[in-house]
Amino acid sequence: MKILVAVKQVAALEEDFEIRADGKDVDEDFMLYDLNEWDDYSLEEAMKIKEASDTEVEVVVVSVGPDRVDESLRKCLAKGADRAIRVWDDSAEGSDAVVIGRILAETIKKEAPDMVFAGVQSSDQAYASTGISVASYLNWPHAAVVADLQYKPGDNKAVVRRELEGGLLQEVEINCPAVLTIQLGINKPRYASLRGIKQAATKPIEEVSLGDLGLSADDVGAAKSMSRVRRMYVPEKGRATMIEGTLAEQAAKIIQIINEFKGA
Repeated sequence: MKILVAVKQVAALEEDFEIRADGKDVDEDFMLYDLNEWDDYSLEEAMKIKEASDTEVEVVVVSVGPDRVDESLRKCLAKGADRAIRVWDDSAEGSDAVVIGRILAETIKKEAPDMVFAGVQSSDQAYASTGISVASYLNWPHAAVVADLQYKPGDNKAVVRRELEGGLLQEVEINCPAVLTIQLGINKPRYASLRGIKQAATKPIEEVSLGDLGLSADDVGAAKSMSRVRRMYVPEKGRATMIEGTLAEQAAKIIQIINEFKGA
């Protein structure tokens, strides 16, 4: 039995940062990278199933990204993932979540897992669409915002509880294999042990090219994406003024501001 967990290395901004010269992103020199928080919960859910099973379960993590993504994949290996796969080609730069979903789907077809987990969203871009895109390309059932999962290896159905607005939960039975996007709080992600970190440092990370997946540069990148970043900028801050004094003084000040706004 195999569970594939799609993970992403996300970017966080330093306190001071600069926009890139082309105006479409933040300069990489001002970014800090780490494993997406939602993906940490997805991996933990896969590890819980593996450790509770009487049969062999393989947990494979896969990510689409350049060399620096290896650091996040090794973090997953340190927490117990059996294998790590990184897919990349420079032509994939600028791919939107749907194109990334296609790359992941082609990887999943080669790996043939029994279940696929992904985070509900990434903390840096928050599109919440990669998992849905993967399910669409695979033509698999999909359940989003999963807050509880009842599933044993070999089962042809799983029962999930989905988190809805207003604190409601929706219990759904879903055919397997399926793609589930995992919500924060479904479990308590483990810390990597020192032994796990040392072992992860020596484990290989499998590098897969677009060609290995039957894709080419024409299938990926900004040109193939249905959404593209036009510009990134810091919005102008709104103006706010605290009006102090007695009620009469505050009222007089408000009248003065209104008259100034009206040009009176």
